[in-house]
Amino acid sequence: MSQSPSQLLDRIIATARTAGTVILDIYATDFAVRGKDDASPVTEADEKAEAVILAALAKIAPDIPVISEEAVAAGRIPKVAERFWLVDPLDGTKEFISRNGEFTVNIALIENGQPALGVVLAPVLNRLFAGIAGEGAFVEDNGIRRPIRCRTAPAAGLTVVSSRSHGDAAALDAFLAGRKIAAAVNAGSSLKLCLVAAGEADLYPRLGRTMEWDIAAGHAVLRAAGGHVKTLKGDELRYGKEGLDNPHFVASGME
Repeated sequence: MSQSPSQLLDRIIATARTAGTVILDIYATDFAVRGKDDASPVTEADEKAEAVILAALAKIAPDIPVISEEAVAAGRIPKVAERFWLVDPLDGTKEFISRNGEFTVNIALIENGQPALGVVLAPVLNRLFAGIAGEGAFVEDNGIRRPIRCRTAPAAGLTVVSSRSHGDAAALDAFLAGRKIAAAVNAGSSLKLCLVAAGEADLYPRLGRTMEWDIAAGHAVLRAAGGHVKTLKGDELRYGKEGLDNPHFVASGME
């Protein structure tokens, strides 16, 4: 039996929350940190959350392949076509390790190169963002759900969000030169995209390396909320690229 997008989203939200519970159980312990081949950190929480998500997706949509961060790190990269999942079971591992709470569970469905559906959960903050392209986006704060929409940039100037753990300050300053900036805020993980989607920020320039799974779910929420993620050339960012890495991009609200 086929599932409607909203039915599918409900099941993905439940999956993200289950993974979030697994992560929080480990977060409360004296967990170990290891380095991967690319020198990025990984913990038991990344791996256990991914196992939960992959098992759930195999039941929810067994015909749709999954690209997931830790599986890719282990060399398991499925061939994908028009529809596939992108999963980052714990985005913001550095935030997890530093225990600032700004890490997220990310699950996105890609259709024809674009994010069609996405869920971003910040387990410590008890904040969940979700959206379906063409149908809208919402946030759940402590169990209370409300719709979200990108805002028109205020006359007082833009609120610009940037990475807490990555970034080139000089490159960001050069990019923003000539723009009217009202405020600059830092945030961890894919929350930056969600802040733009929720109208809490206007612009997120990412002038550094990211992988597709890092941003796909946040991009889905932002797209559902009326926003865009574009390359510095002005093209819509697409998924399923060779190598699975992204060019520099800018996430923005209303144009």
